[in-house]
Amino acid sequence: MKQVLLWLLLARQLFAGSFTVGTYNLELYTDTPVFNLPPKSEEARKIIRQSVKALNADILALQEIGSAKTLQELRTALKSEGIDYPYWEHVISYDTNLHLAFLSKYPITRRNPHTNENFLFQGRRFHVLRGFAEIEVEMPGNFRCTLITAHLKSKRIAVEADQQGLREEEAVLLREKIDQFFKREPRGNIIVLGDLNDGITTKTARTVLGRGKTRLFDARPEERNGDSLPNPNPRYEPRRIVWTHYFGKEETYSRIDYILTSPSLRDKYHPEKSFILNLPDWGVGSDHRPLRAAFEF
Repeated sequence: MKQVLLWLLLARQLFAGSFTVGTYNLELYTDTPVFNLPPKSEEARKIIRQSVKALNADILALQEIGSAKTLQELRTALKSEGIDYPYWEHVISYDTNLHLAFLSKYPITRRNPHTNENFLFQGRRFHVLRGFAEIEVEMPGNFRCTLITAHLKSKRIAVEADQQGLREEEAVLLREKIDQFFKREPRGNIIVLGDLNDGITTKTARTVLGRGKTRLFDARPEERNGDSLPNPNPRYEPRRIVWTHYFGKEETYSRIDYILTSPSLRDKYHPEKSFILNLPDWGVGSDHRPLRAAFEF
């Protein structure tokens, strides 16, 4: 009996593994002017690299990255500073300036970019401006996981239609991609991460989360500042600092960036190794703070 227990313990150590994922909206990380704003300054790029290194995610989803050339320059600079992402994906959709990307330390075994997503809203046809980037990554031990990153319609007023309605329609299309995954792999591993541009109680977030057996789990990383006690009101989440975005026009801080996982990954989530990065002068790099989620399998 003792030998069996020892063998099981050894087997668990041999087959155990872990990985981390992160998401970071880089706020207009381009090498050409966008929206009458200049390209990122060298100081801003330096803060972003520091943030990526401090996050140290095995797989990192990026939003608001410019051209593929810009992404390669970022990869090269990161590698020269000690963090190497040999695998990458860059997705260009309807928006000609800002795109989605993945950086990965592990091989990307499948790529499925969604670049022509469109919908009918108030009698007009609209495109999902940044599309959706979807990849499958193979971890050590043949552990596979699908990841989808998105950057839904911003809260900037759109002259052609209500920005809230456009965002909710984009969320419907994103959820369709999630449901298609579960039809292929009912118990598969999927992580949906990125900038939903809406709060957790909104229709946008509720749509992406879904319902029933395929409802996604909200990892909800938090800032590492020593907070540990539960909320005095047990109906609500603990009073942690979880905001990810600063909206300068209204001077508000809100959580609009998420890491959402399939039910299969919920018990593999490692909250102690997950966090929202709190870096000095973070706002020089972007109006978003990056977040990381850790998993053990």
